[in-house]
Amino acid sequence: MQHKYHLRGEINILYRKVITSKNYFPCLLLARGTRLVQVRQNSLEKLRLTAEKSLEKLRWVFEKSLKKVYFCFQIKCHTMLKRKIEDDLIAWKNKPGHKPLVIMGIRQCGKTYISRHFAEQNYKNVVYMNFIKQPERINAFVGSKDVDSILLNLSAQIKGVKFIPEETCLIFDEIQECPEARTSLKFFKEDGRFDVIATGSLLGVQGYGDELKKRRRKMIQKKDLGINSVPVGSEDIIEMYPLDFEEFLWANGMNPDVIEALRKFYTEETPVPEGIHVAMRQYLNLYVAIGGFPAPINAFLTTNNMNAVSEEYKGILKEYRDDMVKYAPDKDKPHIRECFNSIPKQLAKENKKFQYSKVKPGGRGETYLGSLQWLEDAGIICRCYNTDITGLPMEGNAKDNVFKVYTADIGLLIEMLGPGTRADILQGNLGGFKGAIFENLMADTLHKKQQSLYYFLKDSGLELDFLVRMKGECVPLEVKAKTAQAKSVQTVLKHADKYHVKHIIKFGDYNVGREGQLLTLPNYMQFLLDLEPEEIILKPIDVDAVNALAKKILG
Repeated sequence: MQHKYHLRGEINILYRKVITSKNYFPCLLLARGTRLVQVRQNSLEKLRLTAEKSLEKLRWVFEKSLKKVYFCFQIKCHTMLKRKIEDDLIAWKNKPGHKPLVIMGIRQCGKTYISRHFAEQNYKNVVYMNFIKQPERINAFVGSKDVDSILLNLSAQIKGVKFIPEETCLIFDEIQECPEARTSLKFFKEDGRFDVIATGSLLGVQGYGDELKKRRRKMIQKKDLGINSVPVGSEDIIEMYPLDFEEFLWANGMNPDVIEALRKFYTEETPVPEGIHVAMRQYLNLYVAIGGFPAPINAFLTTNNMNAVSEEYKGILKEYRDDMVKYAPDKDKPHIRECFNSIPKQLAKENKKFQYSKVKPGGRGETYLGSLQWLEDAGIICRCYNTDITGLPMEGNAKDNVFKVYTADIGLLIEMLGPGTRADILQGNLGGFKGAIFENLMADTLHKKQQSLYYFLKDSGLELDFLVRMKGECVPLEVKAKTAQAKSVQTVLKHADKYHVKHIIKFGDYNVGREGQLLTLPNYMQFLLDLEPEEIILKPIDVDAVNALAKKILG
């Protein structure tokens, strides 16, 4: 980025020197076709005007080319980060009559890169705009939401832009800054000539952008009737997350055959060969230390330096804390940071239930409930709800006021734990906090599989870390950093009829093994859990036969 603006600065300096200089050569030669025209001193003013116009055009062409070169450089730097969402984007594009696409996700998870990379690979013409870096683009969406009007406004703002039907993809980046652009998606869907991909953070936050809308209304003289409308039914939505462990392995050059072999060992419940087992344990520790955000991963792949990883996370956390002030409701702004900063203290307790008194002495739920909801809607945290019944449906048995709070990506927690934590993880010196870290890792895994989180806890102290639905059953998951015994697991298995549990999966520093109803798996196999909903195919009801029977009965 610095090189880009340094080069642009040199262009501007050269430009100013040329158009302001009063000491031109007495004679200046201009090439026009194949002949040379001698310009005398008395034609200087005319020449200055011509030169100024030509140089302005030259600067615009050069800057446009520079942007393309810079974006290609970005793509080259990020090609190692293959993402699973690419398959979803291809499926969206190939779906007949697809709607505009909204990619939602936590800030800095890679939405901008993936949308631009996908568009450049699949469309002849791409029109990109970023409503934070280019706030003037917002004006194109104010007033009429007619597609032709919007394109006309954009054409006036963007020199040389082309809108070619069926061949153009428009990218609305940081769309949370322009709710009017979100409203326009309905009209782009009805128009149908152009594909639109919108990306944004905080789109899940209730009433996102309300303060921006209020301020903008004061600037707009005429009333914009569509300013508050979210185009329900007129957009496809994909949730994007930071890299999961499998994507992290891809980024580190892991051969797909190794992952398929791991899948085979998991499915057949056979031990992993020692060479692969040791390597995968090391990669998992590396993933825990670095997390899944693209920028820190790229920093590590480029430098092999954990300090560079930490610097990237400091920038990410600063953006999150800035968002808490910029976008949150006024009544919650003082409390959101307090809730977020309390997460390590909450997880350090043996009973990891979220307690408002740990946020601030004397803290009460009514003060902080809205703040927690904001953090969850923003995708920064995920809540794991308590249930005292190991049965389905888990949502129906969950207690809304009893829950644990984890960071949505393990890398955020590690950064919040302070300097030296990454070294402790890689060296195996985690101390008493290791259980919380690996619990958060499982929460990270389940969250990125789009699972709601639940845990089992009875008043007697009997506790199971997570409950998931697998193949139509409620299956408890236990997570250990090392090879500790889990008393609760043994108790539940001894009373399987009482707890309606047929088997339990325990993750830890083990190889693959089974002992009766207990399956033990290494922590690095968390990503292999198959949590897809079971497929139910019903036989069609013979309506004609029913109608015929009814007719026969009635005579």
